[in-house]
Amino acid sequence: MKKKRMYSATALAAFTAVAVGATGVMAEETIFTDVSASHPYAEGINSLTSAGIVKGFGDGTFKPDATVTRGQAAKMIAGALKLDTTNVKNPNLKDIKTSNQYYSQIAALVATGFVNGYEDGTFRTADKITHGQLAKILTNVSAVYPIDATALLTEAKVVFNPTKQLTRGELSSVLATMMAAAAPAPQPEPETNNYKLSIMHVNDTHSRVEALPKLMTAVNEQRAKTPDALLLHAGDVFSGTLYFNEFEGQADLPFLNALKFDAITLGNHEFDLGSSPEGHKALAEFIKAAQFPVLTANVDFTKDSLFTGMFSDLVSSEPENGKIYAGMIKEVNGEKVGIFGLTTAETKDIASPGSVAFENYIDEAKKAVKAFEDKGVDKIIALTHIGFDDNPAYDNDQILAKSVPGIDIIVGGHSHTELKEPFVVDTNTVGEKKDVTLIVQAKEYAGFLGTLNVEFDENGVVVKHDGQLVEIGKLADDAEGLKMLAPFKEKVDAVSKAEIGVKLTEDLVSPRKSDTSAVSVRNSETVLGNIITDGMLAKAKQYTDKKVVMALQNGGGIRAAIPAGNITTGQVITVLPFGNTLALMDVTGAELKAAFEHSVKSAPEENGGFLHISGAKLEYDSSKEAGSRVVSLKYYDEATKAYVDVADNETYTVATNAFTAKGGDGFSSFEKAYGQGRVTDLGLSDWENLKEQLLSMKEIKFTTEGRIVDTAAPQEK
Repeated sequence: MKKKRMYSATALAAFTAVAVGATGVMAEETIFTDVSASHPYAEGINSLTSAGIVKGFGDGTFKPDATVTRGQAAKMIAGALKLDTTNVKNPNLKDIKTSNQYYSQIAALVATGFVNGYEDGTFRTADKITHGQLAKILTNVSAVYPIDATALLTEAKVVFNPTKQLTRGELSSVLATMMAAAAPAPQPEPETNNYKLSIMHVNDTHSRVEALPKLMTAVNEQRAKTPDALLLHAGDVFSGTLYFNEFEGQADLPFLNALKFDAITLGNHEFDLGSSPEGHKALAEFIKAAQFPVLTANVDFTKDSLFTGMFSDLVSSEPENGKIYAGMIKEVNGEKVGIFGLTTAETKDIASPGSVAFENYIDEAKKAVKAFEDKGVDKIIALTHIGFDDNPAYDNDQILAKSVPGIDIIVGGHSHTELKEPFVVDTNTVGEKKDVTLIVQAKEYAGFLGTLNVEFDENGVVVKHDGQLVEIGKLADDAEGLKMLAPFKEKVDAVSKAEIGVKLTEDLVSPRKSDTSAVSVRNSETVLGNIITDGMLAKAKQYTDKKVVMALQNGGGIRAAIPAGNITTGQVITVLPFGNTLALMDVTGAELKAAFEHSVKSAPEENGGFLHISGAKLEYDSSKEAGSRVVSLKYYDEATKAYVDVADNETYTVATNAFTAKGGDGFSSFEKAYGQGRVTDLGLSDWENLKEQLLSMKEIKFTTEGRIVDTAAPQEK
């Protein structure tokens, strides 16, 4: 018998590096259509796929129950062990020529002594490999790697039968388990003198007051682990629910005070009431009663008398609660940390700031950083409401990180981005390496509490970090929080039941396809979809000088019907319950047509991305192949009072909800437009737009208008 060749330390390190990487893919990541997250071998299959050791088939399947040949097994085992398959010696097997597709892998395995041929000098690559044969190979491998063949099969969930043929799923599970077993145990890191800072953060809570008792629970749990963690809010406390309509921020404030925020910045929605007769009175009262400072370095309040005595364009070492500063210095665990705020300049276009002015965010950020550095502060946080990847013509966090040296952490909001882990920026605007800046954001609506742990070296440079989003929906409500909520909720519930002043003579339906009906809000024009999009189009035209040619609403976002009778506010909210906002997109005709091809790709089957429209007419042919169904797309031209063909090379302004504008439901052409800064979120609540539209209608007609026509469907005569 050949002597087993022991591997060098370098080879073993290479193997264990692969082991660690491969097992980092969890079973929840479903890669193949026939391998669900609950499949017993899903984790092993996904691990080996991620490591590049195995592949699926062209149809998106893995076929985990298919048997494995000896040749296929040799390839997988050699790949898992990271064997050198380039410099191999002839294995001297009669049926293994250099032309054999498995030649190099078999040769590498034979050279190690991990596999042997049959007594007649053949390998028989096409034969099926059995459990017994695999066990023998694993026993040979155990001479080099610290594995127990019997325990390995058990841990891999393989029911051992020596004569049973091995499947693709079984082998994947065994190899992934072996790789994990061979990985070295993590060693404790040596102690350092690095400074450690923890941060909790939220953004764009938008008066989701009923979520705040759970947020209190989440914050209390985190503080039990890291008592000195900062708690920051990246703006947009105002607008979005009946709690704001009724209480104008005063329902949110008791919770924010009880949570003991260290600071918040102002979002664009904080300026929504500027055009009201009372101007920014509600915002001024909110800030005065806040038991925390408000930070924004690029907003000038000097021309609005409501903020007299509240605003200081300075970085303060002793910030007072209920006052506005450019930034503040806070001592945490014996070190000084600088925090400054920024508010998007887009506010002037999408809110009502009145005489409140906005300055260049890059310039003001540089001033703030210099002010901190002049005071010897080298750990700097930007608390921003400018958007992770928002319109670069205005501002966004990634440009800020690349443009302003000295910012270590950006706690952001505005774009409602779910950053599941910190986003690292380590190059400047011309691609040169720079000290790391971390960007974090916790999506929206108090659905997550962001957590971030950072280590700084002696020079104040970020050298280590970890962070995650804690989902709070499954947490228990804080008992005190529920008591605080009760009086506000009682009034809001009463308002929700209040009638809006519109009576329906019949149901405004939101049908789904069934055995008795082929019509669905996800495959057909509906009266309710028309009313929603008419309201979107009318509202969009009020907020821009651009020519808005049409409005779009995804059918999957229309969640309920409105029954006949007097409509209540609660019923309106139930139709559009996701809190979407109105957005404007600049898109080409070609991009629009691509979007409508995606919209009707499944028709007459349902598709959540099916688009309802206003200001336009669509004809498509469901008998054609998906991607080639649009027959014509026209928009109503106000100048000619006629419907005009959408031209591929023309650019059009279109209204839709922010979810769709960002590429939701798979609209890749819209996602591209969003990524290129061609989308402006107006921040206007979809259900409020629908309510206004219903109130504006003199008569509600309960028939569709032929806005969307399938030419392949039977036409009524």
